[in-house]
Amino acid sequence: MVVRNFWNRMTLVVTSLLLLSGSLCADVPSEGNEKAARLFTLKVLPTLKAKCFGCHGDDPEAIKGELDVRTLEGLLRGGESGEPSIVVGHPEESSLVSAIKWDLLEMPPKENDRLTEKQIEQVEEWIRFGAPWPSLEEQRRIRDEEAKVIENEDGLIVKTSGGLSDEWTTRRYAPDDLWAFRPLAEVTVPENGHPVDYFIQRKLKSAGFPPAAQADPETLIRRATLDLIGLAPTPQEIAQFKQEWNQDSEQAWSNLIDRLLESPHYGERWGQHWLDVVRYADTGGYANDYERSNAWRYRDYVIRSFNNDKPYNQFVVEQLAGDELADASVRERTGVDENGLHQIRLKGDYTQEESEWLVATGFLRMGPWDNAMVLQPEARQIYLDDLVNSVGQSFLSTTMRCFKCHDHKFDPLPTRDYYRMYAAFAGTQMAERPAPFLDSENRDGFEEGKRHVEKMLQFATEEKNRILAKQEAAAKAWFDERGLKYLTPQERKELPDEEKPPRHVGLDHVDEGQLKVREQDEWIWTRRLERYEPMVQSVFNASDEDVGNRFARKLRLKNKVDQKLIPTSTILLGGGLSAPGDEVLPGVLSAVGLEANPSSSVDPYLLDSQLERRRLGLAKWIVHPENALAVRSIVNRIWQHHFAKPIAANPNNFGAKGGRPTHPELLDWLANEFVQRGWSFKEMHRLLMNSETYRQASYHPQVEELQTIDPNNDLFAYANSRRLTAEEIRDSILAITGELNRDVGGLPVMPEMNMEVALQPRMIQFSLAPTYQPSPTPEMRNRRTIYAYRVRGQADPFLELFNQPNPNDSCEARDSAAVTPQAFTLLNSDMMIDRSIALALRLQRENDSIEDQVRQAFELCYGRQATSEDVEQMVGYVSAMREYHQKVDPQPADYPTEITRSLVEEFSGKPFEYQEILPVFEKYQSDPKAADVDANVRALADMCLLLLNSNEFLFVY
Repeated sequence: MVVRNFWNRMTLVVTSLLLLSGSLCADVPSEGNEKAARLFTLKVLPTLKAKCFGCHGDDPEAIKGELDVRTLEGLLRGGESGEPSIVVGHPEESSLVSAIKWDLLEMPPKENDRLTEKQIEQVEEWIRFGAPWPSLEEQRRIRDEEAKVIENEDGLIVKTSGGLSDEWTTRRYAPDDLWAFRPLAEVTVPENGHPVDYFIQRKLKSAGFPPAAQADPETLIRRATLDLIGLAPTPQEIAQFKQEWNQDSEQAWSNLIDRLLESPHYGERWGQHWLDVVRYADTGGYANDYERSNAWRYRDYVIRSFNNDKPYNQFVVEQLAGDELADASVRERTGVDENGLHQIRLKGDYTQEESEWLVATGFLRMGPWDNAMVLQPEARQIYLDDLVNSVGQSFLSTTMRCFKCHDHKFDPLPTRDYYRMYAAFAGTQMAERPAPFLDSENRDGFEEGKRHVEKMLQFATEEKNRILAKQEAAAKAWFDERGLKYLTPQERKELPDEEKPPRHVGLDHVDEGQLKVREQDEWIWTRRLERYEPMVQSVFNASDEDVGNRFARKLRLKNKVDQKLIPTSTILLGGGLSAPGDEVLPGVLSAVGLEANPSSSVDPYLLDSQLERRRLGLAKWIVHPENALAVRSIVNRIWQHHFAKPIAANPNNFGAKGGRPTHPELLDWLANEFVQRGWSFKEMHRLLMNSETYRQASYHPQVEELQTIDPNNDLFAYANSRRLTAEEIRDSILAITGELNRDVGGLPVMPEMNMEVALQPRMIQFSLAPTYQPSPTPEMRNRRTIYAYRVRGQADPFLELFNQPNPNDSCEARDSAAVTPQAFTLLNSDMMIDRSIALALRLQRENDSIEDQVRQAFELCYGRQATSEDVEQMVGYVSAMREYHQKVDPQPADYPTEITRSLVEEFSGKPFEYQEILPVFEKYQSDPKAADVDANVRALADMCLLLLNSNEFLFVY
């Protein structure tokens, strides 16, 4: 039996070799061999490269299983088993085929990488044809011939700047996967009726469903108010709207939309959507989490832009190139040369408009970044990679990281284009720059905030100086003992160790540890003072060679910039700095088909290479009216926040792996309308909200059938209900209790958060961060949540639990997942209990009887009248809870004015303690707590807590 198997295998090997000799002989064989050669070149070889070379050939020094699939010889030789991987002419006997079918082995091993049935059939057919492996010249001939046919049954070839291989450059794509890169379609809509309804109802009709009925006016005003300003309507606003609705529903609806769009709170709501995308935070993240003291000015710029209905094309250009706009403006109004221009930069001598443009470039500083413990070239690459990806996701719905290391696996995006956009930012240098405050910027609270920071700084400095005085006393004694003249630390700095006192002379490990903490605190509070200075988180243009090493702790403009030093960029093979490839010039995404420089004789997709015009050129290309990718991106986001889901499912990724649009013609029509209406957000709000589709009820009479056929409501047959965001929950509750401070803009505020989280030690490099201290008064704390201080290393637990996004990553859509801790938090957290007490106190102030208090509570929380059953149930509940609370004696809240911290000293490894002061709690005005009110209020607060925990409050229908 063993002998027979041996000779069977030998027969197969000999047969394979004979067939191999035939498959390698002529480069232009018969028609059948030509077909097989084309099959291999165009189908099989690309599959092997994509699915197999990674483990079996790309790295000849690390070939897994000793199987090399880069050549036919390697496949016939096989791997460590000693058997050939293919048996020429016999796919059914080839172990390669069984492996890719996952019969015996499972190759590739990951489910997501498995070959499709069609790819497996192509490999089998190739083996059956004799496994021909044409020469490189013959492969090139076949690919060149194929490339002349732009479209065939296998798909489309997209003209780009070119991939790293010929195979990629001439790769074909399914036409449906290219939807985002195509020009906007000119879609004709009927003259009668609303265009949005035309597209939605046409698809609904073909699916056999009618649209849902119109929602009632109470539902509509709540939906519209929360959508546009992020706050629930007041009972008075609801009553007024219903009265107008009964007289003329269309006019009432139009008036409501106009009123909400004129509200200063509109910018807060829609600004938050944008800040989610661009990753707004007040600190830089990583180990140090340095404060970006003036980031609040960018946040207010975004809010102001939405309130003023700044055209989106202008909004984009200012964020990407506001500093370049300011430079051009300064040149025009002053006529200065480059040296004079830079002096104006250093002094911050700008007009209001120029200052606004500089504030806008805060977008370029929003990503997390720190260069501690990282070599300068790598730190620089981290910043630029993050910036390129942020621009791609925010403005082009393109995840740029997917083609940083190689040509994109699924989309027509060559890595050359990645590095062309990288080159557009190669001269972008970070800096905190002087720029005058704007008349429109809110500077309330500057003096109070500055006094607090100065007190913290004074304490840190005094403690540091106390330790240094002890050290210097010991140093003087050291010099005296040796009969030497005393030298100050600066004077003895460069002396040999034997000629000066030990580094920490006179200090024990406690002193050494405390000194490091106090020095760090002194720097942190000095930095915090910049909050009150006319500075911006911005950028300037210079080459890396010109600026040298720079550190995240303090980034400033250079005293002199050499504009003649032009940065050069290359493709980084595999994304690594150690593997530079071809040099590239600044450019744009060629797959979009929109030229950046039509007059260029070299390459129309290249930008101006001058240092001062790269980002401005890129920004103008992004907002060109014919940039279909960019316009679809923002219109999709606008739709998403009105209908609780986007038309294209992944607003940050329009590629083949993102969700295709459910209504592509509607998306294109809206994109064209957006441009024609002056890139106006408010015009788009009016357009969408005046449709019947927006005003549908969230219930459909055929809901069970729809949930089977269309579980995701892709047909938009009814309104999607949604849970309030974390900010809407907090802000709406504060509005209901009457505590909300509606001031717009200004310094970050520090709301109360869970005290355990606020007081817990937070590690930063070599020390602990200062303790979170809430703002001292309720008026300061109870601002809208968009103004809350956002620390990357310390999330507010309430907001985080209700899915406030992590600011390290761009958020394309809020996660609305429901988890058990949310229920516990809504019932038991200090935030909810305090707000319930505040609401109970309001109800008591404004109503005499418990019945009236219940009725007002329903109007405030739900926007509707309480039924008689509601009143009866709640009155009984309050009565029962009153009996309970009369037996309970709550303990008053305790706020510490100082706290003892413990750390381990770095060099000795010994623990030490130090004191941290918390002066905000010395005259702290706390919210009313359970111990501050009687049993009647606490019982009423329990009812309020119950109402605020219901879906009727937490959801928009």
